[in-house]
Amino acid sequence: MGLLSFVRDDRFLAVSFGLTTVGCLAAMRMLLEYYRDEAEIKPAQPKTQYITQDTEDSLKLTTLNSLLNHYNFAIRDTALKIIASRAVHDNPTVDELLWGITREDYEERMKYLRALSFAIEDKEIGQDPLTVLNTPKTYSALVRSLELCLGDREHEKLDDPLYDEYYLRDIGERRCLLLVSQLVHKYGVDRLVEAKFVEKWLAKQPWGDTEEERRKNFGNYMDRKKNRISDICLHLRASKMGRKALVKSKLTTKSRRTKRDRDRIKVVLEISMANDIDADAMQIEASRGELVPRVNEQSAEEQRLRRRHREAMVLNDGTHSLGRGDIIEREHDSNS
Repeated sequence: MGLLSFVRDDRFLAVSFGLTTVGCLAAMRMLLEYYRDEAEIKPAQPKTQYITQDTEDSLKLTTLNSLLNHYNFAIRDTALKIIASRAVHDNPTVDELLWGITREDYEERMKYLRALSFAIEDKEIGQDPLTVLNTPKTYSALVRSLELCLGDREHEKLDDPLYDEYYLRDIGERRCLLLVSQLVHKYGVDRLVEAKFVEKWLAKQPWGDTEEERRKNFGNYMDRKKNRISDICLHLRASKMGRKALVKSKLTTKSRRTKRDRDRIKVVLEISMANDIDADAMQIEASRGELVPRVNEQSAEEQRLRRRHREAMVLNDGTHSLGRGDIIEREHDSNS
């Protein structure tokens, strides 16, 4: 009877109904949240995709041509890299580019030079592009292109040791010299000499009117300037074949490599020949002060006196700015 009376109590019934209501509300809330989350349309996360070699090989020329005209810069850049990679790995295409840089028409020659330079500058290509260009045909084409550049514009006489005219040369000439420099650094100058680089281009530079003047200006150019031309010439002087060609062209009289040349070639090998013109300009500006050798013809006694004359004492307790009166120079005895 006690349990029945407790169950029939109004307070128990009120509490039971309250708990049942709260449980129903909580269950309904959970069900509604569950169906809400299930019904939500979530945006698909973009998947990272990489272009494989098979995908590149499957692209047709018409597709690449369309990608080159795409509004997205990244897509255009990727298409250019794919085309450059194909060009470097295709021997007929390389032969076509080498043929183009020997055309007499300036605009046509520049077009092929830009394409060849872009293909070589692509560092993401699996095969080293310089390996493909290390052929006698490439050296002959580059020398022929440089020979044609002689008639594109007039060149001033190279008789000023303090003025570097390299960065005022035609862009086509600099592009050819860039390719020549890269090949020389990696493979040496033997094939370049066989292509008659010295006779067809270097010796035709305006070094001077007489043989003595030509040798003097060429020597000053080598000693005082640091650019791609002097860099290539240093490698020529470091090679037996190169020295013979320079002597034959009457640019130098040295038939043997001196110790000074060996020291200079080590320094040049540490210089980074980057493809960026602005970086080269900054480099040449920073090195101008180092290129002019300082002539020191003083004897040991004169150097000792000069060091003594520089000795001085500065007395300043910090209460005032440094002035001429704070510097006490050593008195010099003319007989000392």
